[in-house]
Amino acid sequence: MIKKGLKVRVLTGRDKKKEGEVIEIDRPNNRAKVQGINIVKKHVKTTKEKKGGIVSKESFIHISNLKLIDEKAKTKKTEAKK
Repeated sequence: MIKKGLKVRVLTGRDKKKEGEVIEIDRPNNRAKVQGINIVKKHVKTTKEKKGGIVSKESFIHISNLKLIDEKAKTKKTEAKK
């Protein structure tokens, strides 16, 4: 089960084989936001508090396109092979 804070690998799409940490999860829509993955450009309007312009930010990706990375299992496998 994919949870916030876990490391995942992208299986499909333009960010295939990239890894990142889950920032946010949208359970009703089965989507997750991963750090550094699925970057989109968003046009932001200028307000009194913030300057406008084109901002790059992460967008949601479907959970079926993600694979959980288990760091402990990976190290155990490499040790067993040696």
